[in-house]
Amino acid sequence: MTTATFAMDHTGRRYISAILPATVVTAVLFSLMIGLIAEDFQPQDVVPIGDLAIHPEPIDIDIMEPRIKMVVLEKIETPPAPPPVEIAVTEKPAEPLHSLTGSKPSFGGPIIEPSIFVVSVVDRDPEPIVRIPPNMPARADRSGHCQMRFSVSPGGRPYDVTAMSCSQELFARASVRAVQSWTYRPKIADGRPVERTGLQTRISFRLTDDRGVDIPE
Repeated sequence: MTTATFAMDHTGRRYISAILPATVVTAVLFSLMIGLIAEDFQPQDVVPIGDLAIHPEPIDIDIMEPRIKMVVLEKIETPPAPPPVEIAVTEKPAEPLHSLTGSKPSFGGPIIEPSIFVVSVVDRDPEPIVRIPPNMPARADRSGHCQMRFSVSPGGRPYDVTAMSCSQELFARASVRAVQSWTYRPKIADGRPVERTGLQTRISFRLTDDRGVDIPE
């Protein structure tokens, strides 16, 4: 007999030994169920509804007296009226009031001699009032700058604007237009506005990428 045949025989014996007790238990339970079903059904007595009553006898409940006793007043005495308040009487002044008569005094303003005071404007160089930034050229691919030279007229307008040097040539035209749109307070010499030549300034063009980082020149 081989090992496989011995294992199969042993398993079959275990199944047979388990089936027999299960069959006996099933038969017993089946018999009990048949006995329960076979018994005759006997209904219980029906209790009339009228015979049921909740507390048929009355119950006396003691009513508790209030802890605070109420006192009934037969007559209420009115308190006396307060005494009258004495009002002090002020006597009128016997002496007459004095009044001012006559015209109001007039005061003249200070006398200023034109020959004493001399008003003059202090000499000064041109001062910028409006400086509009330049427009970035459309063809610019990086930042740049231009060194500018110009003059200011007695009316405060720049003229003779020249780009002396630029990092790229395409920035020159935008720089000239920007300087020409500026407004200055003119130069004052001997109390009157005069022209001012030889002024210089630097105009910078700042170009950034999508992240906001400056692109160097």
